[in-house]
Amino acid sequence: MITRSIQSQRQRSTLKRSLHQISGLVLASTLSIASLNVFALQDNENKSSKQTDSKPLVLDYADVFELEYAASPTFHPSIEMLVYERRSMDIMNDRTKVQLWTYDLKTNQHLPLLADGNSYYAPSFSEDGEQLAYLSTQDGKPQIFVKWLQSNRVAKLSSLPASPSNLSWSPDGKSIAFTMFTESEASGLFKTMPKMPKGADWAGTAKYIDTTQYRSDGGGFNTPGFQQIYIISTEGGTPRQLTSDNFNHGGQLSWSRDGKSIYFSANRDENWELLPYESNIYRVDVSSGNVEAVTVDSGPEAAPLISPDGKYIAYQWVNDRKLSYQVSQLMLKPLNTKKKAISLTPSLDRQIDSVQWSSDSKGLYFSYLDHGENKLAYVNRKGKIEELPAKLGGQSLGRPYTSGEFDVSAKGKVVYTINDSQRPADLALMNKKKSPQRLTTLNEDALAHVAMAKVESIDVVSSVDQRNIDAWIAYPPGFDASNKYPLILEIHGGPHAAYSEAFSMEVQLMAAKGYVVVWSNPRGSSSYGEDFANLIHHNYPSEDYNDLMDVVDATVAKGFIDDKNLFITGGSGGGVLTAWSIGKTNRFAAAVVAKPVINWLSFALTADAYPFFTQYWMEDMPWNISEKLWKRSPLSLVGNVTTPTMLLTGEVDYRTPMSETEQYYQALRLRQIDSAMVRIPGASHGIASRPSHLIQKVGNIIAWFEKYKNK
Repeated sequence: MITRSIQSQRQRSTLKRSLHQISGLVLASTLSIASLNVFALQDNENKSSKQTDSKPLVLDYADVFELEYAASPTFHPSIEMLVYERRSMDIMNDRTKVQLWTYDLKTNQHLPLLADGNSYYAPSFSEDGEQLAYLSTQDGKPQIFVKWLQSNRVAKLSSLPASPSNLSWSPDGKSIAFTMFTESEASGLFKTMPKMPKGADWAGTAKYIDTTQYRSDGGGFNTPGFQQIYIISTEGGTPRQLTSDNFNHGGQLSWSRDGKSIYFSANRDENWELLPYESNIYRVDVSSGNVEAVTVDSGPEAAPLISPDGKYIAYQWVNDRKLSYQVSQLMLKPLNTKKKAISLTPSLDRQIDSVQWSSDSKGLYFSYLDHGENKLAYVNRKGKIEELPAKLGGQSLGRPYTSGEFDVSAKGKVVYTINDSQRPADLALMNKKKSPQRLTTLNEDALAHVAMAKVESIDVVSSVDQRNIDAWIAYPPGFDASNKYPLILEIHGGPHAAYSEAFSMEVQLMAAKGYVVVWSNPRGSSSYGEDFANLIHHNYPSEDYNDLMDVVDATVAKGFIDDKNLFITGGSGGGVLTAWSIGKTNRFAAAVVAKPVINWLSFALTADAYPFFTQYWMEDMPWNISEKLWKRSPLSLVGNVTTPTMLLTGEVDYRTPMSETEQYYQALRLRQIDSAMVRIPGASHGIASRPSHLIQKVGNIIAWFEKYKNK
């Protein structure tokens, strides 16, 4: 997905990137109609095969709706119990349903807490553990609720006009802070429209836009307004707004130990819209609403956390050098002194994600990406880092991206979501240095009787500079190395993102249909440090293409691949590289280019995050470097393409807009190349955010490949 790096903050309490954080289908040509018929035929054939004893029972498209996974694990402050989000697919509403379950670590009881058919999420205990706050959509819009655990009573605290987020309890348990989008008055010049006669039916009111950030992927055209900080009493009543200036005061909130201030991160520069990668730490006085800067360093500072003893603030900081990939450092600053902040991770060179204090304030736990894995570590206040034996993941259901969450108890136990190539996220418990213990098995009812694709790593060396390239391969159920199999190369987006040896429903479905699937982390991927990622800085695409072809070559060399049935696909940055690849080679029998950038010139001035892309991905404004941008545009190679190509994009994608897809499709049609365009109504850049969209995406990919498979 282009790009995770434009998000200035990564919040543990929100529904995350890969979750964040998976309707219909409009087909643009008779070719795509034919491919859909193949899709339907495949499905019927597979159902028949399930009834045949000679073949193993394998996954089918409908199984997407059977998946569950764990998220947001949260320890009780004082007893051996945790609560977590149990997420499942609602086949009737085509949405992810979220319910809250508990796990008792003493009795091993696994019980529902709030599981009546509505969605409940973002659980947060008060410090004394007597109350649990959470969000729920049971009355329509998301609202704040509190459950008193001993009495089992529940109160709806809010009736808010917009969705609250980033819940944070005050130390005394009497208030909850949260952030919420707050509308402001719309601007406009023309205010003298004639009065509309009673019963008249006029056209809608024109949109007057005079802001830089005027639309967002997944949100459409932005309503005028800003994220603001509020507090609400746990006894109910009217929320009180603490911030009001015309800046976004969102993200993670952290209370001072005396309950008088709340720390947050914001970009309060008057030119904030053109400074997409800038922010500082501030604190707001709960009584007066006065806002005071805590940090003033250049570069983004985010995710503040006050230590349990109230003496320190930890936060993440990026040394901003206008590179397309820059890792954050974990900073520590003493409060109430003039001492400067120090970095606890100056030489880690890996992207840090979630951070939590230990209960004794002597150190912090954090997750970080390393060689295609989401790892866990502890660092003390002197900067000594200890890697812990936990591998997080399992929450990216569509494609095998890195993911995962964790929480730490007062006694130092760690609960986390497990990375497992055969299952979506379950929970595991790590107690000091003992081997992790699996707590849940959420998908055994759906998957235990099904033959899954075996996944393993393969060795690949880049022909460009002899670097090792991490890659993984999935084998079809019933795999026999003496046979020949079609191969799908699946390419990740980002481009600064990372695949892993993780569960992926798309990969598993491709393998269930008889394909060997290979995926990798070519140069430019995250989790290998800044130098590796920035090999494509102002040079994308380039030798990442060579790395991908080396992955294909290494797989073919194993001897069980039919080299006349090689296929290629990828989404977002993977769509860029798919289109680039078929402009460089004709070795693939067919390609599916999903949500791509085709023309860097047009992308720069149509994408929602254009202030970021033009400053961090491009060395100058696009009109000053048009030749350089064209040289790296897949559209510049379309004259070489002979590969049958499907385009697949969400119709309300504002990250890699539909106009990119349409340019390439029309160029292919003018060249009379077999091509089709699949448009997913209502889908933004995260096409697979709804279960039926995930099915349509992978189903159309497989159908297109079946259409052009050499028999």
